Amino acid sequence: MRIALLGYGKMGHAIEKIAIERGHEIVLRKSENDTFDGLEIADVAIDFSAPSSAFTHITEALNRNIPIISGTTGWLEKYDEIVRLCQEKNGSFIYGSNFSLGVNLFFLLNEKLAQIMKNFPEYQVQMEEIHHTQKLDKPSGTAISLANQIIENSNYTSWQLGQTQNENIGIEAKRIENVPGTHSVFYKSSIDEIEIKHTAHSREGFALGAVIAAEWILGKKGIFSMKDVLGL
Repeated sequence: MRIALLGYGKMGHAIEKIAIERGHEIVLRKSENDTFDGLEIADVAIDFSAPSSAFTHITEALNRNIPIISGTTGWLEKYDEIVRLCQEKNGSFIYGSNFSLGVNLFFLLNEKLAQIMKNFPEYQVQMEEIHHTQKLDKPSGTAISLANQIIENSNYTSWQLGQTQNENIGIEAKRIENVPGTHSVFYKSSIDEIEIKHTAHSREGFALGAVIAAEWILGKKGIFSMKDVLGL
């Protein structure tokens, strides 16, 4: 499989290493100001770039009928535009706030716990996410996904940075050197506390998931998620 890497930072390098180990070829390594030369011969594109670049990268791939995987967060105000373009072009697209197998299992656990805790209003939700200092968006896309799952399965209506207030789930976003990603969800009452937590030890889990998603999407048309890829 020929892969175009749209974004060649730390995640791009991690994806390259795993892709080559799995027998794939990298035909484009696009940094911020590079051209799209090589995208035309790719079987699939993987976007891990900056929030300001992701929309352009995804649009370019869909316009060229190249299946595209994106793990870039912080651009989702334009997500509906990408959905419309993908449908118009009969394209193939997967967006994931997190491609790690462990995090996607964590999503299932979070959803189930939210359904249970809805019946116990004495517990208040609070969230925390910790990432490396190079991460540009706050809160993380994964934290937003977790919060939205809780909102869909509870009486909370929105989320905000900071502490939980009334019907707004609070998300504390911390940036600490060399932390790949840690996400915690707390249910706190006056007498005790329940916590679920996912800690990433390296970028390899995210990179492997992205390559697996790229392998899976070949020959498929539509808009998918990691639930589809992993059969969850």
